[in-house]
Amino acid sequence: MTDTPALTLDLRGLLCPLPVLRLRKALLALPEGAEVEMRATDRASWIDVPHFCAHAGHRLVSAEEIEGVLLYRIARGPDRGAQD
Repeated sequence: MTDTPALTLDLRGLLCPLPVLRLRKALLALPEGAEVEMRATDRASWIDVPHFCAHAGHRLVSAEEIEGVLLYRIARGPDRGAQD
């Protein structure tokens, strides 16, 4: 894991499916291996983000909750064509 992410997304206050949709769009704009730090408050993201990463080929580097904010670190996976 790099110390500084390529991008930080503050998605607090957004509800499903917006956090994952915005994460997807952000990852598509980055090169393979780049990391995104995402902050969210939507409890559904605890399930949605790992599922999205597994399905789309990205790597969930870390996931933790700090003072009610869900913090994720996601590394961009390789291009998978239309599946991404």
